[in-house]
Amino acid sequence: MKTRCVFSTPDLAAARTVMAAARQAGIPDDDLSLIAREDIELQQIPDHLMVGRTDFYPAAARGAACGGGAGVLLGLIAVAVPPLGVTLAGGAAIALAGAAVGCWTGALVGTDVPDAVHRKFKDEIDAGRILVIIDATRDDLTAACPGVLATGAKHLPLHAHPEVPQLAA
Repeated sequence: MKTRCVFSTPDLAAARTVMAAARQAGIPDDDLSLIAREDIELQQIPDHLMVGRTDFYPAAARGAACGGGAGVLLGLIAVAVPPLGVTLAGGAAIALAGAAVGCWTGALVGTDVPDAVHRKFKDEIDAGRILVIIDATRDDLTAACPGVLATGAKHLPLHAHPEVPQLAA
């Protein structure tokens, strides 16, 4: 399971140094990304390194789960009430329809909601700092973090209780 760690750097050169230190510790490029103010992203950061700015995918997944759950419940009720004449296949169709509607509405809502990193570290981003995001396993992060912190990057705890205690330096 991957854990997300966020590091703040003052500029793109420092962010590249952090990324090089992470790569040297064995973190693959697919696990590295950057977040910056929109004007900085458009001018200096390659597209493949940018993180999405919205909560689209997580919101769609939550919507599918909630809609699917509601659909299953309604499908079971429809099957249990004989006058409605709904079969088990009909109940399954109701559950799928609920999941589809939930996914669609969740995705629509998620397009207007900034992702968790943007929400939590808005002040850092607005100040012009570049955030380096590392999504890696706990073991890989434990190996990479001393080198990353040695570059001068500042660790920003994303969660109330950081999952990797060695980062609290």
